[in-house]
Amino acid sequence: MIDTLSNPGAAGFTSLPPLALYIHIPWCVRKCPYCDFNSHAAGPDLPEDAYVAALLSDLDQELAAVQGRPISSIFFGGGTPSLFSADALGRLLRGVEQRIAFAPDIEITLEANPGTFEQDKFKAYRQTGINRLSIGVQSFQPAKLQALGRIHNGDEAVRAAGMARAAGFDNFNMDLMHGLPEQSLDDALGDLRQAIELGPTHLSWYQLTVEPNTVFWNQPPELPEDDILWDIQEAGQALMAEHGFRQYEVSAYAQAGRAARHNLNYWRFGDFIGIGAGAHGKLTFADGRILRTWKTRLPKDYLNLAKPFKAGEKLLPVDELPFEFLMNALRLTEGVEAELFTQRTGLPLEQLREARRAAEQKGLLQVEADRLVATPRGQLFLNDLLQYFLS
Repeated sequence: MIDTLSNPGAAGFTSLPPLALYIHIPWCVRKCPYCDFNSHAAGPDLPEDAYVAALLSDLDQELAAVQGRPISSIFFGGGTPSLFSADALGRLLRGVEQRIAFAPDIEITLEANPGTFEQDKFKAYRQTGINRLSIGVQSFQPAKLQALGRIHNGDEAVRAAGMARAAGFDNFNMDLMHGLPEQSLDDALGDLRQAIELGPTHLSWYQLTVEPNTVFWNQPPELPEDDILWDIQEAGQALMAEHGFRQYEVSAYAQAGRAARHNLNYWRFGDFIGIGAGAHGKLTFADGRILRTWKTRLPKDYLNLAKPFKAGEKLLPVDELPFEFLMNALRLTEGVEAELFTQRTGLPLEQLREARRAAEQKGLLQVEADRLVATPRGQLFLNDLLQYFLS
């Protein structure tokens, strides 16, 4: 158990965390059976102009809370943001920059589906200022792609990487899944080898999980046994390490200097504005408040000018802050410096003393005075570790 402060946020913050911007584009060609994100099958005509206008109006309503703070990264997520034209995204980025300052070295990432790649389109994306791609490959194998409901094939995924480089993207991620229906160790390693050959700077390699409110939840596929999953995990991590991909988070592997800055900001309990249908945000205020927000989920409601963009908000209670901070920070393989806990929550590190000791005794948390780091066992059983920090 963790002691709580009787007067949350009274001390306030002497400095605020870095600020990022998340932009949600909710449409995709077809919703995948494993997907539990806020995504909707696109009709023949995407309302690009109306949606860009709505996004900028949504941002306008957030500006008072972040006045004077530059944004360090932007992430276009979805859905499939690459369904939008470069012209639409360029107008949006110009509108954002007119409203809020960009850090000089801002990272701007666009999620893209290989089935939507066109060379000229991606050159135009690069010219808008987008400087990083995240390509949703998932697998290169036809049977696995079909099982996942993906709209692309393996050849298109290979071509997508080449097009990304030709368009001027020297920094791109590939999303790959493992633990797929009837997947063998050789299948999983084959996907990884193919991806590595294509020269990405970052790999997001995560195990398929069956989530509620998905087709797979109602019609569960046959997934590999636990011993096969363990073999895949160990062999895959060794293969990536051999090729210079350092694991820095549970599912994230990067070449030197290429960790995803936007995601690192999440994991280090940074701030982010969320705009777009279903987008979430988190903002810290100098007076000690930490606020989570979420926007209207359905695109038709988000585009309805008579309805508010914001669906809800929650001021985080002080007794939830340790868990909120650590459920992100402990995903990082090297954890975080212990002082970051106080910097980002406003709470003294002493608040964690008893919980830290108990987790250390169970072998889930490393015994380091100046860092908060899960042991390898703690990363495997992260939910068990986090239980110690619930209020």
